[in-house]
Amino acid sequence: MASFTTLYSGSSGNCGLVQCGQKYLLIDMGKSCRITVNALKELGLALSDLEGILVTHEHSDHIKGLQVFLKNHPVPLYAGADTLDALDAMGVLPAGLEVQAVEGRTLDVGGFEVTAFPTSHDVPCCGYRIHTPDGRVMAIATDLGQLTAPVHQNLSGADLVALEANYDPYSLRNGPYPYYLKQRIASARGHLSNDECAAKILELLQEGCTRFALCHLSQENNTPDLALGTVFRTLAMAGCTPEKGTIIQAQKRSQISDNILF
Repeated sequence: MASFTTLYSGSSGNCGLVQCGQKYLLIDMGKSCRITVNALKELGLALSDLEGILVTHEHSDHIKGLQVFLKNHPVPLYAGADTLDALDAMGVLPAGLEVQAVEGRTLDVGGFEVTAFPTSHDVPCCGYRIHTPDGRVMAIATDLGQLTAPVHQNLSGADLVALEANYDPYSLRNGPYPYYLKQRIASARGHLSNDECAAKILELLQEGCTRFALCHLSQENNTPDLALGTVFRTLAMAGCTPEKGTIIQAQKRSQISDNILF
């Protein structure tokens, strides 16, 4: 059986982990190499079983630990072509590292079939749809200001969906951020609100998906209780009762979250 967790997930750093058997992939590495490696050790995972790292985009909360990690553990890295160019210009990619652009094709990464899809953010950014070696499917989409047609298409039919629930609109409007930053976050090229996330989860539940991880919660403009409360209120208002065994979990900001089997 396949599983998904996050080593950490929030505006201060993001790293997802998809595992099947002993083999696993990482999605982003937005905190230090030391923090990430220690988390992997805590889970009992060997670095030799890491098949590759998928990168969504170049913002620091998604790549902060990559330069040091790749220098010491040069595993294959996959990202959009624009993101690879940005990482190279930033000096993140060591000479000779195996890198592949992900656009327009499905890649075999250690037995995981990986397809990228674009997300609406203020730099080139992508989500990933991943078929595990045992035939399960998960999709992850964070850092998106709106749910576009490609996002809908790639989340649909997945056994597990990891989706951004970045901010509570009331908390954002009344919080300490300057006006321009509030506008950026709430824009079509910013981040996804709890309400937008909840509406999509309602749709996916009705299609049969039963595993959800709420990711990238803002420390200043959200809490796990607010995010989960919005989801369950949306479901209740629609008269939707999740099937027994359904998991809807808010991921932890600075700790390893509970493993979700799918």
